[in-house]
Amino acid sequence: VQLQASGGGLVQAGGSLRLSCAASGRTLSNYRVGWFRQAPGKEREFVAVISWSASTYYADSVKGRFTISRDNAKNTVYLQMNSLKSEDTAVYYCAASTRIGAPPRSTNGYGYWGQGTQVTVSS
Repeated sequence: VQLQASGGGLVQAGGSLRLSCAASGRTLSNYRVGWFRQAPGKEREFVAVISWSASTYYADSVKGRFTISRDNAKNTVYLQMNSLKSEDTAVYYCAASTRIGAPPRSTNGYGYWGQGTQVTVSS
């Protein structure tokens, strides 16, 4: 599967953005999809994940502000980001996996990655 992340940009603190992860080559509903982010000088960190059954899990830092969802008809996973903070500034990546039992909150749990989209939150 090939993944294309988009929707990043520059937004003021308190604002919103919606990121998209569009898939081609395979049906994305057959994959667990996660969002990760990487700020300058930091390791890539887990943000959110949606399973095959559409169950979701979030990092504590984004819980209540971010929502991950699927649109199987569009073969796309979204990350709605509200109440953005300056600390949310990072390159955001989507990733996909078919591996049952692979750690969903670790980069090691994913074999397919999109190219990343920059999110910059100004304070």
